[in-house]
Amino acid sequence: MTAIEVRNISKSYGKVKALDDVSFTVGKGEVFGLIGPDGAGKTSLYRILCSLLLPQSGTATVDGFDVVSQMKEIRRRVGYMPGKFSLYQDLTVEENLKFFATLFGTTVEEGYDSIRAIYSQIERFKDRRAGALSGGMKQKLALSCALVHQPSVLLLDEPTTGVDPVSRKELWEMLGMLKEKGITIVASTPYLDEVRRCERVAFLDHGSIRGIGTPEDILTEFADIFNPPGIRRDSDQSDKSDESDVSDVSDKEDNVIEVEHLVKAFGTFRAVDDISFTVRKGEIFGFLGANGAGKTTAMHMLTGLNQPTDGTGRVCGYDIRTEHEQIKKHIGYMSQKFSLYEDLTVAENIRLFAGIYGMKDDEIKSKTDVLLQRLKFSEHKNTLVKSLPLGWKQKLAFSVSIFHEPGVVFLDEPTGGVDPATRRQFWELIYDAAQRGITVFVTTHYMDEAEYCDRISIMVDGKIKAMGTPDALKKEYGQPDMDHVFTLLARQATRDSS
Repeated sequence: MTAIEVRNISKSYGKVKALDDVSFTVGKGEVFGLIGPDGAGKTSLYRILCSLLLPQSGTATVDGFDVVSQMKEIRRRVGYMPGKFSLYQDLTVEENLKFFATLFGTTVEEGYDSIRAIYSQIERFKDRRAGALSGGMKQKLALSCALVHQPSVLLLDEPTTGVDPVSRKELWEMLGMLKEKGITIVASTPYLDEVRRCERVAFLDHGSIRGIGTPEDILTEFADIFNPPGIRRDSDQSDKSDESDVSDVSDKEDNVIEVEHLVKAFGTFRAVDDISFTVRKGEIFGFLGANGAGKTTAMHMLTGLNQPTDGTGRVCGYDIRTEHEQIKKHIGYMSQKFSLYEDLTVAENIRLFAGIYGMKDDEIKSKTDVLLQRLKFSEHKNTLVKSLPLGWKQKLAFSVSIFHEPGVVFLDEPTGGVDPATRRQFWELIYDAAQRGITVFVTTHYMDEAEYCDRISIMVDGKIKAMGTPDALKKEYGQPDMDHVFTLLARQATRDSS
């Protein structure tokens, strides 16, 4: 039986054709992947299937009901998790669930059996505000909200972006349980391990379907996009890192970051609990941990955005307690939430941030031309940033963050939600920055990216549980890759995520 049927759907926004004659079917109870780069048209297609957006031509049905003429029937049958968390951050867990139940004309009690397996994992936090939850807990709450009205079809638009590997695995285990109940699932994801969990996938690119088949067939046929060749750093720095398996190997004069017994407490809760490490000039240092492990809190202290409760730290020679304003002048920072101004052009963003960093007008002009040529953005100099694809935005944001040649750049999950080919290009920019002597301090939930780092630390429950080169850690824990190392350590966590 067919659960979803899409026939010749097209949708344009002005001159931009988001969907161009798209057709496919999804079987009842099937786990179907909708994959493709940012800007391919996936979100537009999801919104049409949810009856939130009208197509300009073509037809689509869900469980036999037309998405245009039978909107109410569609909304009774569809659960939808959009790309960005759909929760109300200032409402509690319980208030969010009740709100969505009311929205669909039901109650939590009536729909509880359909969400019991998922919601029971977070129900003890029912009085906590959604904004205070970890990524994994938000994910479970959002999924509960999408299922509370007992839909027959579940649409997931990159539900695991920004979520740690262990929480991602847990979500897909939950989806397996939903499939067993006969729920049809359509999911998009940039993670190849998740793509392989689908029964079939459709590759959407520039609004058109380029292929439909099993995950392996599509990933093989379009290997240049989904599985580009790995990159290897050709520098003395990586060789030096490979020579040692210990966590602190550099001469003190070469250290760009020095941390000793750093603590950050919120009341009795120690988000960061006595961590010590050093990072040296030109090193690519991976700072890993599950959601709620303390990574972002530690990074905020190192960048002068937060004060430590105890311990000491120096960044670029400046004390994180007393010289945080100096630190801000000598570092670059790129947050996991996009940091450029969307309503300014590419050139205007570069000029604005360069001015904030105190660069002179002549230097800004000459370096801007060089940067645009290197990024192949010259013809987009006067393009508004909001109209750029996500991958382009992130490459631009990174380039702007190191435009003033800082001693260290902090990257907080910089490639979240980006396709493999674009992530590879981003890491080429990182390697180039490190080659120029800029230290790169990076957090990521992509474990293939962890393999690209010179050294890695893994935080668990606010402490650094392991540190060393990727090869040394795989050898120490007897695991084939960093994904297995991370999963092994992260599952040793004992404190509740928050």
